[in-house]
Amino acid sequence: MSLLPEHLKYARSHEWVQVETNNLLRVGITDFAQKELGDLVYVTMPQIGQRVVANATCVVIESVKTASDISSPASGEVIAINDAVVENPEIINDDAYASWLFCIKADDLSDLDKLLSSTDYKTMITA
Repeated sequence: MSLLPEHLKYARSHEWVQVETNNLLRVGITDFAQKELGDLVYVTMPQIGQRVVANATCVVIESVKTASDISSPASGEVIAINDAVVENPEIINDDAYASWLFCIKADDLSDLDKLLSSTDYKTMITA
């Protein structure tokens, strides 16, 4: 069973979100998602300063099996990307929750109301 930190929120599309101070959101993919994708080989990130829209694709992750679109959990501005993931995507396979993808300054945290708790996400992936 995939590790599911309880302090995170989860999207049905398999992203995790850590809510930090001042509407800052740190986003990555879940352990379940990285296992489904297999060995990761390439990540295309948004640009710092780019505006992203809730539930719209802003990252593409490629594995030896496929490419997968990663969505932003909220609308806002990209304020950071994880360069370590760009240089070595396989670190997501090693620890999906330590290997965040990007951070945004969210316009409105109400976008997060549709996200799942760790319990609800676990129920979804095991159903």
